[in-house]
Amino acid sequence: MISFSQVYKRYPGGFEALKNVSLAIEDGEMVFITGHSGAGKSTALKLMAAIERPTSGSVLVNAQNVGALKPRAIPFLRRNFGLVFQDHKLLFDRTVFDNVLLPLNVVGYEHREAARRVRAALDKVGLLAKERAYPITLSGGEQQRLAIARAIVHRPAILLADEPTGNLDAAYAGELGELFRSFNQVGVTVVIATHDEHLATRLKPRRIALKNGELADARAEAAA
Repeated sequence: MISFSQVYKRYPGGFEALKNVSLAIEDGEMVFITGHSGAGKSTALKLMAAIERPTSGSVLVNAQNVGALKPRAIPFLRRNFGLVFQDHKLLFDRTVFDNVLLPLNVVGYEHREAARRVRAALDKVGLLAKERAYPITLSGGEQQRLAIARAIVHRPAILLADEPTGNLDAAYAGELGELFRSFNQVGVTVVIATHDEHLATRLKPRRIALKNGELADARAEAAA
């Protein structure tokens, strides 16, 4: 479970990205965090994964106060998460296979098991045939799929994605949406920061709306 209690986040210079936000996301939910550009969506994801710390208030993940964690404890927290960033953060001097392998090497997986997991993740996102290619040769949609494969290769309990369909056409965005749905259907908690109304209509998640850093609305949409 993820919960925010009276969370404020103020950046250097005085900009308040979040103001008195309280919310809860249950295990196994699919949740969209929506709102205009600058509403605080990306900041909310960063607080969940301890990339940023709240200025005040508490952020709990599985009953751990992530804002109070010591730096050496943060890598262990992040093993619960798969992270998909807006800019992909791919390594362009490494192959598709090696990009996905990297998180498993960091954790210390045995080579044969790591290779099996990498190929399973690439197969899941439809990139197994391109495991020896380099990211620069992939389309934008394929690069996003590669980022998703890297995020889920260690089978996280929580998948966070920041505007994952922002630069994709509607057809490709729909395919990625179905991919996120498939993860959620096997019990992964999926939290997506997005303003993609078409994706929301298709997946019908629970929405948490932010406006100027404040909680504007939280509702569960009826399933189709």
